[in-house]
Amino acid sequence: MLALGTGTAWFKEKGDTSFDQRLVELIKKAIEKGFYHLDCSEMYGTEEEVGRAIQESGVPREKLFITNKVAQGIDDIHAAVQTSLEKLQTHYFDLYLIHTPFFAKSDADLQSAWKSMEEIKKTGKARSIGVSNYLRHEVKATMLKATIPPAFNQIEFHPYLQRGDNYMSWLQENGLEVGSFNGLTPVFRAPDGPLREPLARIAQKHDTTEAAVLINWIIQNKVVAATTTTKPERLDEYVQALKITLTQDELQEITDVGSMYHFRTSWPERFEAVDRS
Repeated sequence: MLALGTGTAWFKEKGDTSFDQRLVELIKKAIEKGFYHLDCSEMYGTEEEVGRAIQESGVPREKLFITNKVAQGIDDIHAAVQTSLEKLQTHYFDLYLIHTPFFAKSDADLQSAWKSMEEIKKTGKARSIGVSNYLRHEVKATMLKATIPPAFNQIEFHPYLQRGDNYMSWLQENGLEVGSFNGLTPVFRAPDGPLREPLARIAQKHDTTEAAVLINWIIQNKVVAATTTTKPERLDEYVQALKITLTQDELQEITDVGSMYHFRTSWPERFEAVDRS
């Protein structure tokens, strides 16, 4: 499933309460083109725009898949989810995540927050619950006391950050689906990396773009891809990713060449320069 993210380019700084009609129009166009999975977070400050777009789209709620994340409301997740539901004008989230583990000073903090997430799932306000940006030790600590295990972990994942120590396969083996963000980093954030030539060549062969090639690589790695844009014309480009099939040789080349280079987009200050976890 390909998700449209409503953060990054649309992210609002703390205290910004402005309403961005441009985002409403872009989301409506995206829904028209089949982007039925919308990836949101209270951190982005764009929940009201997403809610308005959903209402104006005319598409029944049950046909959409809405992911949301708790961030600054982590100290009172019950209040946070209710506020987010009201802003998005919906009665439930298909998937509700803890946005980052950075709030936690101990395993007990992770476990306490997860208990609140389990309670929210039991109320029906979230059909599935999960985490985001969690490393292996944080997932393990959460699962240790969980009665409902996390169903999902959304992390930065792309050829320049493939995650070390078999983390991706470990998540999947332990029952967690994996989602990616910043998946287009090799094109937009690190365009001069070693994948520049291979991506251009593979894209030309498939009569598509480098971005579509990267999205297809993510999907073929059994990872849910989330991407975003401020440009409506890019939506068609992203949809192309679902219409091509990279060969095994192409997938392997992207994997191998990508592994030669390391680039972390999100929170690099929290990691050593060589840390690929």
